[in-house]
Amino acid sequence: MDRIIVENLRKSFKRRMVVKGVSFWIERGEVVGLLGPNGAGKTTTFYMIVGFISADAGRILFNSTDITRMPMFKRARLGIGYLPQESSVFRKLTIEQNILAVLENTKLSRKERRERTNRLLEELGVNHVRKQKAYTLSGGERRRTEIARALALEPKFLLLDEPFAGIDPIAVFDIQEIISDLREKGLGILITDHNVRETLKITDRAYIMNEGEILVSGSSEELINNEEAKRIYLGLNFTM
Repeated sequence: MDRIIVENLRKSFKRRMVVKGVSFWIERGEVVGLLGPNGAGKTTTFYMIVGFISADAGRILFNSTDITRMPMFKRARLGIGYLPQESSVFRKLTIEQNILAVLENTKLSRKERRERTNRLLEELGVNHVRKQKAYTLSGGERRRTEIARALALEPKFLLLDEPFAGIDPIAVFDIQEIISDLREKGLGILITDHNVRETLKITDRAYIMNEGEILVSGSSEELINNEEAKRIYLGLNFTM
């Protein structure tokens, strides 16, 4: 079973340690949340896994391969996809062109690129807007297009940065359904998002960080019944 393993990650900025020895893991076929209040270190931890920033100490492994210093494009080749919070579509291209652009430098034939694009358009529910320019899309359509682009290279893992930000409740439900479907297809998914309720509805496990460390981890049910998690992050009256 493929795994991403995080071992004792540490990171400091201007002599202030913001990540203090964080360790956890993600397997294929599960959705894992990385949550916590502002300043908890979750975004820094997430960006170290993505490859945006380097760790001061600790390791990130893809199975037995040490990827701690590996650039993002090499992580992508191993099968680690990334969906940023900011829009990653080309606004003046059509939805179809946006997906084809990702496949341009692959070894796939033109026919294979077209077939994969058609499949993703259908699976992500954007086939009906395939000829529309990206700037005309709703928030939910744009997010589904971004996910389609992230899936074009057929990753084993998908790292989602704020996937529920800036979209309406119906679109949130649609994205949750897509994430659940990807889990069933065997992808491992790591989510960091400020929309804690929406995230916990679809995670198999989640880690809550506070002050640079893992405060508590467990299933959604375990976390919402954990007194420390409620006191520090969720709120004493938090319910699903």
